[in-house]
Amino acid sequence: MTSRQPPFLRALTGCRRHALGLALGVSSVILAACTGPSSDNFSTLNSRYHDSQPALSGDGRLVAYVSNRGGGSQLVLFDLRANRFVPLPGLNRRDQLVESPSLSRTGRYLVYLAQDRGRLEVKLYDRASQQTRSLSQGYRGWIRKPSISPDGRYVTVETARRGQWDIEVFDRGLGIEPDLGQGNASVTPPVTNP
Repeated sequence: MTSRQPPFLRALTGCRRHALGLALGVSSVILAACTGPSSDNFSTLNSRYHDSQPALSGDGRLVAYVSNRGGGSQLVLFDLRANRFVPLPGLNRRDQLVESPSLSRTGRYLVYLAQDRGRLEVKLYDRASQQTRSLSQGYRGWIRKPSISPDGRYVTVETARRGQWDIEVFDRGLGIEPDLGQGNASVTPPVTNP
C-alpha cells in the first residue's frame, strides 16, 4: 500500500534530495580546494597529512619538514624547483620520533632532533654520504631547536643544562667538508626537462 502525497509535498521531497546532493558536491569541491590537487598523492608538497616544522635551505631550493605521510613521524625533503621529493636513504626509522629540521646552504647537511630510546638527541644527516651521526651522544640536559650554519660546520641548540634555556654551539671542526654550494653538485642532481 503506497501513500499518496500531494504534488507540492512530492516536489518538496525532490528538492530536499537535490539540495542534499548539491551540498555534498559543494563540500567535496571545497575540501578538494583546501587540500590541493591530488591530496592522496605522495608526490606533492601539500597533502591531507599532518606536515609541520618547515626549514628552508640557504639557497631556497629545498624544504625539509616533519610529516606523517608514511604512518609515523618522518623527515621529508622536497625540491621546490623540480617539484619532487628527494630520497633520504637511511634517515628515517620507524622506532624514532623526529622534529626541528634545519638545512645547510644547499641542503647537503640536515640537522634535527630524534627521540631515540627515550632520549632526545641532535642528529646530523649527510646527504652526500647518506650517513647519520649523533652530535649530542652522552650529552646531559634537555635540548631543543637545533640550527645548522650555512656551511654545515656549526650547530646551535637551546639547552637546559643549567636549569634555564641557554644557547650552545657545537663546532664540527675544520675536518668537515663545508657546504659551499658550488662543490656539491653531486648532492642535488640537475633537473632536465624532456
